[in-house]
Parts: sequence; structure tokens; C-alpha cells
Amino acid sequence: MPWWFAAVIAFAAAWFLGKKPGTSFFAGFCGVFIAWTVLTLLKSIPNDNILATRVAHLFQLPNWWLLLIVTGFIGGLVGGMSALSAALLKKAFTKR
Repeated sequence: MPWWFAAVIAFAAAWFLGKKPGTSFFAGFCGVFIAWTVLTLLKSIPNDNILATRVAHLFQLPNWWLLLIVTGFIGGLVGGMSALSAALLKKAFTKR
């Protein structure tokens, strides 16, 4: 799957399950952050973090695990914004 598919999943989950925009953002952020971090960790551990260390040095980060946190944070923002968009769109189209 492409990287942006996490946003589609977060959008769909927030559309069907989300109640409030704030909690939808937090749930989307945490879900994608954890999934993205675990996936990155599973890809990085078998090669002894060689590539992650080199990319971290390329971005002038001191350690490979800091790169892991930064990429997880970026993925979390994508998921959070997608879930927030779904919650706000659902709120705009539903009558109270």
C-alpha cells in the first residue's frame, strides 16, 4: 500500500466511529503514529539499523531512534489531520 493509505483508513474510521473532532484527531494521530513507528522498527531492526543511522546522519539527527520518532510524528500528523477532516465533514453534513 502507498504511504497515504493510512490517511484513508483514518478518515474512514473517524467518519464511521468518530464523535468529536478533538478525540478523532487524537485517535487518528495515535493510531497512525503507533502503526508507522512499529512498521519502521520492523523494517529497521533486521539490517541492524544501518540505513536508519545513515538517514539520521543525513538529517543531522544524533541517533536512528530519533529519526524513528520524527517519522512517526509526521505519519501521526497525517492520520490526525485526516481523522479531523472526517469528523468536521461529518459534523457539517449532519443535522442536530
